[in-house]
Amino acid sequence: MLRDHTTLRLGGPAGSWLEAADEATLVRAVADADAAGEPVLVLGGGSNVVVSDDGVPGTVVHVATRGLEVNPDNCEGDVCEGDPTCGGVTVRVAAGEPWDDLVARAVASEWIGVEALSGIPGLVGATPIQNVGAYGQEVAHTIASVRTWDRVDRTQRTFAAADCGFGYRSSRFKAEPGRYLVLEVTFQFRQGSLGAPIGYAELARTLGVEPGSRAPVTEVRNAVLALRAAKGMVLDAADHDTWSAGSFFTNPVLSAETAAALPDDAPQWPQPDGGIKTSAAWLIEHAGFDKGYGAGPARLSRKHTLALTNRGEATTADLLALAREVRTGVEQVFGVRLANEPVLVGCAL
Repeated sequence: MLRDHTTLRLGGPAGSWLEAADEATLVRAVADADAAGEPVLVLGGGSNVVVSDDGVPGTVVHVATRGLEVNPDNCEGDVCEGDPTCGGVTVRVAAGEPWDDLVARAVASEWIGVEALSGIPGLVGATPIQNVGAYGQEVAHTIASVRTWDRVDRTQRTFAAADCGFGYRSSRFKAEPGRYLVLEVTFQFRQGSLGAPIGYAELARTLGVEPGSRAPVTEVRNAVLALRAAKGMVLDAADHDTWSAGSFFTNPVLSAETAAALPDDAPQWPQPDGGIKTSAAWLIEHAGFDKGYGAGPARLSRKHTLALTNRGEATTADLLALAREVRTGVEQVFGVRLANEPVLVGCAL
């Protein structure tokens, strides 16, 4: 059952299951299914997916590839701000490597730029698709290139970071869902004992520094892990508040006109494109949905209103009913329609 392979512990049966421990097996399994016109679901860590109670037909291919290669370089380019003396490294990572293992390795090696992304579940290959981000950092800040299998043209394609179409929780890979199978991600890191400038006020307060200043990478990682744990965002099998897909709704980016209609105390962060980002958690709470909201087996987390959780006996139908209730309530109160962050497989919101 797929519920055994997702962080929500939800999802019905798969037609068949294939463990792809090497890249050749991964590509062949997907390419053969595509050629035969058979359905295939590529599954990584199961942390950003909601699977139907009916499961999925065809084959589920589990990405289990491993490998990490470190190459010192001069760090020339946008990631390292054109500073050839920064002593940086290029790191090539297989799609199936656990993401937080990479972050831990980066912190231990004093590779700068992903320390604030500590504790995020899932695999490396999933991070460019969603342009995973937290506490002021995004993977787009350190990704140099993404190597993929193009399922339409049936060939390998490598995209430089500038060609990945990265935006807030988006990328060209997300814009064309299912087309690109991520095989490997190459990161370019600066090196040093201090992390990237702290761009998130809550993290700065926790570290006791001013926003925009820097702190030791180890301290940043520890602070982020503590903040995430307090919000139920670090996986713990004994804690139902972590039986979730993380943040279920993305922070909306609104037009200036729509943002102006929000209450004066609603968070608003101007964006480079002229839009205004606001807080989905704030909207949810002020629409009347408090932490722990719900009477059934699917409820909002008791630690964070952005997480929809399985209290142990929930079904996908239960979870989606709660998501619809929250989305409708926010839209009725504020005129803002929330968008789900996790991928829905075989079901709809």
